[in-house]
Amino acid sequence: MVALSILDLVDVETGVEPAEALRRSVELARSAEAWGYRRYWVGEHHSYPGSASSSPAVFLTHLAHVTSRIRLGSGGVMLTNHAPIVVAEQFGILSTFFPGRIDLGVGRAPGALPAVAQALRRSADDGAPDAFAGRVSELLGFLGRGFQQEHPYARDHVFAMPPAPGVPVWMLGNSKTGGELAGLLGLPFAAAWHINAQSAIEGIEAYLSSFQPSPALVLPYVMVSVTAVCADTGIKAMRLARSGPLMRVLIRKQQQTAVPTPEQAARYRYSADERRFVDQLLGDAAIGTPRTVRARLTEIQAQTGANELMLTSVIPGFTQRMHSYELIAKEFALS
Repeated sequence: MVALSILDLVDVETGVEPAEALRRSVELARSAEAWGYRRYWVGEHHSYPGSASSSPAVFLTHLAHVTSRIRLGSGGVMLTNHAPIVVAEQFGILSTFFPGRIDLGVGRAPGALPAVAQALRRSADDGAPDAFAGRVSELLGFLGRGFQQEHPYARDHVFAMPPAPGVPVWMLGNSKTGGELAGLLGLPFAAAWHINAQSAIEGIEAYLSSFQPSPALVLPYVMVSVTAVCADTGIKAMRLARSGPLMRVLIRKQQQTAVPTPEQAARYRYSADERRFVDQLLGDAAIGTPRTVRARLTEIQAQTGANELMLTSVIPGFTQRMHSYELIAKEFALS
């Protein structure tokens, strides 16, 4: 049976304070461990009303204290926003206190609008593929792969403290470029099906065709993130599932917002282009009763060859979101 994990973007619902959203995610992480999920990852977003997860390393420290077994990770640290040595040291400290439980997922997207990216003190070219590839290589060097003898960091004895050679680094991506980079570096690849299924497939194909064994990984390993919304009836599940696509529509229009209510999603007047976009997102997702969601996830796993599925959702109402993940866990008999 394929392993299931959770990606939590710490959604902030309409009328809910960010601090409460963080507290709810703590409760969800503890429940996910009890239900039998393998991993619990949190994202990185900045100046975004719909997400309270701006610092994965800080949040993971607290989550690690209130859980005992589940693997915890970043989904991911946006490496264009950070110096690789700082990321290596942050996760080195995490791994020291919680050995064998920490994953470091890294991505290229800034996790913010352009003005916010500027506030994060990035130069204009930091998000370019070549610049990102260099940052990933630098991060791996600080995490134990080391640097060539002629590299300035080797010559001048620049290193991360504490050392963290055991921290698994995952490449997050949704493109051929991201998949190929993960393959060439011999890293596990987390493909964002929940963002765009076709791009995820292309990224996985590029990953498998370019994979080279590394000290971290002998064989390729793929995890696919999928939107999953489960409820007692298919009608209720679909009603809950419509808030997430509306958020995506508003983000495309640079209209930042908290998680819309089902009523807002029902009232919104979509353009023809927006309707096609929403229909695609809903079609790529796993939505419905436990049996329906299981069938759809099984289909996606077979289509992608994923070793693991990571579930994510934008569900208004914390009780409904908890219930969704619990229903799926019971359907798959995770615990």
